Amino acid sequence: MNLNEYPRFSYRADSTLPDFDDSGPRTVMDARCGLCAKGARWIARSDKSLAFRIIPMQDPLGAALLRHYGMNPEDPTSWLFLEDGYAYTSMDAIVRVGARLGGASGLLRALQFLPRPWQDWLYLRIARNRYRLSRQVDLCSLPDPDVQRRLLRP
Repeated sequence: MNLNEYPRFSYRADSTLPDFDDSGPRTVMDARCGLCAKGARWIARSDKSLAFRIIPMQDPLGAALLRHYGMNPEDPTSWLFLEDGYAYTSMDAIVRVGARLGGASGLLRALQFLPRPWQDWLYLRIARNRYRLSRQVDLCSLPDPDVQRRLLRP
C-alpha cells in the first residue's frame, strides 16, 4: 500500500472521521494485542516530551483512520503512525517511531536498510502471529498510568 499517494492531512477532509487532536504523533494500534501493549508501554517510557497519543483501532476514530488509508480495522497487520499530517505503516512506521523516540529506540532505524521485501516479510510474520507471540490484553484497561495518559479518546 502506498500511503505517499495521500496528501498531507488528507484525513481532515474525510467527513467519516470524528474530529481529533492531531497536533503530535499519533499511532493507531490493536488494543487487544499484548505485543501492541508492550509497544504502547515502550512509547510511554521513551517519549519524554509526552507528545505521542495512542488510538485503539477498535475505537471509532482508530477504525475510521485505518479505513481512510485503505486498511481493514479487523486485519491484524493493520497499524498506522501519523506524523505531521503524513501516514506510515508497517516497517516504515516502526522505523519512524523509533527515530522520533530517539535513544536506544533509534536502533530500529537499522531496519530501514533491509531490502523492502525482507522488511515486509518480517513485519507480516510478526503482525500475523502477534496473538501467539503474546497474550491478549485490553490496552484501554491496563493499570499503567503512563499508557492511560496517552490514549486518545474522542
